Amino acid sequence: MERTTRWAKRCKDAHTTTDKQALFGIIQGGFYKDLRKKSAEDLINLDLPGYAIGGISVGESKEEFLEILNYTTPLMPNNKPRYLMGVGTPDYLIEAVMAGIDMCDCVLPTRIARNGTAMTSHGKVVVRNATYERDWTPLDPECDCYTCKNYTRAYIRHLIKANEILGVRLLSIHNLRFLTNLMEKVKIEIEHNNLGNFREEFYRKYGYIK
Repeated sequence: MERTTRWAKRCKDAHTTTDKQALFGIIQGGFYKDLRKKSAEDLINLDLPGYAIGGISVGESKEEFLEILNYTTPLMPNNKPRYLMGVGTPDYLIEAVMAGIDMCDCVLPTRIARNGTAMTSHGKVVVRNATYERDWTPLDPECDCYTCKNYTRAYIRHLIKANEILGVRLLSIHNLRFLTNLMEKVKIEIEHNNLGNFREEFYRKYGYIK
C-alpha cells in the first residue's frame, strides 16, 4: 500500500502530459479496512484527476468483494471519476454501479471468447459444446450485434472447433456488445430510479439466482 502511494507521488511529479492523460491514484490495502482508509486519504491528498480501487476481484468470495467495494467507494471523492479495476462479469459490473463506481475494465469478454464462450441474456453459452452443432439460432436473439445478425451458433461452433480466428473475433464482438448493451440499460434504469429492480430481474434471467 505504501509503495503504491510512493509511486503515485513520483508519477505526479514526473507527469508532463496532463492535457492528454488523467493520472489516477489506485487505492490498495487488500481486505483490511484500516489500510484502505489510509490509502484513500494519502492518495486524495495528492489531488489527482481520478481514483481507482485495485486489489479486489482477484479470487476472493463475492461477499468479500462486495464488503471492500462498498466500504472503499464512499471514501473516494464524489466529484471525480471512480474506477474499479479488473471487473467484467455482468453481476460485478451491476454491483459496481450500485456502489457508485463510474468505470470498469477487464479482459474477460475477449478472454472467454477465446475459449468459445458467449455471454447472453439467459446466461453463458459455451458454443464449442456439441449441443450447438446443429443450432441455427443466433448466440442471443435479443442482441443487435453484427455476430448475432449474421451468424448462427452452429457456424460459430464450427469456426471455433476448426481453430479459425474468425470464430474468436465474432464471439469477441458479441461479448463486447453484450456488455455495452447492459451498461446502456443500467444507465436508463438509473435515470428511472429502478436499478434495484433491474438487478434482480437481470440476475434471475441470467441464472445468478433461481
